[in-house]
Amino acid sequence: MKIAIDGPAGAGKSTLAKELSRKLGYIYIDTGAMYRSLTWKALQKNINLEDAQALFNLAQNTKIHFRNDSDNQRVICDDMDISEEIRSPQVSGAVSRVASYQEVRKIMVNQQQAMGRSVSVVMDGRDIGECVLPDAEYKFFLTANREERARRRTEELKLQGYSVNPELIEKDMLQRDKDDMKRDMGALKILDDSIVIDTSNLTIDQVLEKILSIIQED
Repeated sequence: MKIAIDGPAGAGKSTLAKELSRKLGYIYIDTGAMYRSLTWKALQKNINLEDAQALFNLAQNTKIHFRNDSDNQRVICDDMDISEEIRSPQVSGAVSRVASYQEVRKIMVNQQQAMGRSVSVVMDGRDIGECVLPDAEYKFFLTANREERARRRTEELKLQGYSVNPELIEKDMLQRDKDDMKRDMGALKILDDSIVIDTSNLTIDQVLEKILSIIQED
């Protein structure tokens, strides 16, 4: 079984996908964390984010995997746990640029498809239903209004200890949405077979209940 969850930042994808995978006993794969990991590594190495070839070479020589630690999933890049580092505002502001390169996306998509080939998975990101798991049995698209998405992301960063400006967070988020929607490969979009859920006024439990009811109806 393959379940794809797409949507913009702050819509609740990752939290929902984690809970859904736990309920169903499936493997959870956070594809966004993979692009964030590559972005973090590029920033650490001072690689020019406009240099497509350098980022392609970096992607070819980067190993990313996930490790379950109690109730949390840890992101491991080249044997280093960078679960917290990849959520920084610096990485958030640069990840769309790194993810815009087709050759980089091809490498990542191949890795993601390999992860989901032999087990039941819940996978979230921007292009899961279209590019990564086009044969997914269920394709959900989570969204929320801009104010609520910005509020959620601001609270998330505050909990991680960052000092943030909510207005800048919203501005950066909208720019990232625009960048993600216009790229040639793996664009953020609602597909014809997407099941759209607006999470603006819903709790995670309510969204989870709605998705489980859809799956169990079949």
